[in-house]
Amino acid sequence: MTSPPLDHRTTAVALTYAEGDAAPRVVAKGYGVLADTILRTAREHGLYVHESPELVGLLMQVDLDAKIPPQLYQAIAELLAWLYSIDADETRPSAPPIPKATGNETT
Repeated sequence: MTSPPLDHRTTAVALTYAEGDAAPRVVAKGYGVLADTILRTAREHGLYVHESPELVGLLMQVDLDAKIPPQLYQAIAELLAWLYSIDADETRPSAPPIPKATGNETT
């Protein structure tokens, strides 16, 4: 496991996954202003932002446009299952609140 950067800048990683893909890919990642831009863009497009400092730390080690490694399949599968369950819930009146950015987010 990794810890947040020593200077406590915001850290963010964006993943993409489409049916038929072998694994999710890292499409954006960064610290500070870049991370804030990733998070703002995700929110502007109605994407869910999930907070997990440990997972973000691991994903920051994955190269841009690279598929996540098999060691992260289970963690990402659980995250995707959670997201799919939210999308499938047609009875919810609105999207769940987006957690306040505290420094380590995954979109």
